[in-house]
Amino acid sequence: MSTSVKTESVEETQALGRRLGAALEVGDVIGLEGDLGTGKTELVKGIAEALGVTAGVHSPTFVLHHQYKGRMPVEHYDLYRLEGLAWVDTGLDEPAPDAVTLIEWPERAGVLERWATILIRLTGGRDNRRRLTLLRGPDRVRAVFEDAPGD
Repeated sequence: MSTSVKTESVEETQALGRRLGAALEVGDVIGLEGDLGTGKTELVKGIAEALGVTAGVHSPTFVLHHQYKGRMPVEHYDLYRLEGLAWVDTGLDEPAPDAVTLIEWPERAGVLERWATILIRLTGGRDNRRRLTLLRGPDRVRAVFEDAPGD
């Protein structure tokens, strides 16, 4: 069963990310689905901040992967440019067991059914209004969505 949260600004999207980051554990994998410009990287910024990452987080679209150090390591993938390649051909088919792994465009991997997935959609009106829907994930992540303000 999915559950959704609305955010009205980049700051609110990052704040939701910080709440999610506080609930994540080493070994967690979160897939972030959504069109270009929907706020996937903004959510990652909030998650990374909660995990103690102090380096600037940015989309790894052109390099596929960034690794950040914090109180928990963060593996950040962007599979947008993976079209035509098999996920397993990249050597990335087994997420790091000692890190939190965040994957933008996870649908391009085709093997993510066992991992938590968040769908992000713009809702119209002002550009920064979004609906973030947890499609699947552990109870501790679901609790963040259910307890989030503003929906």
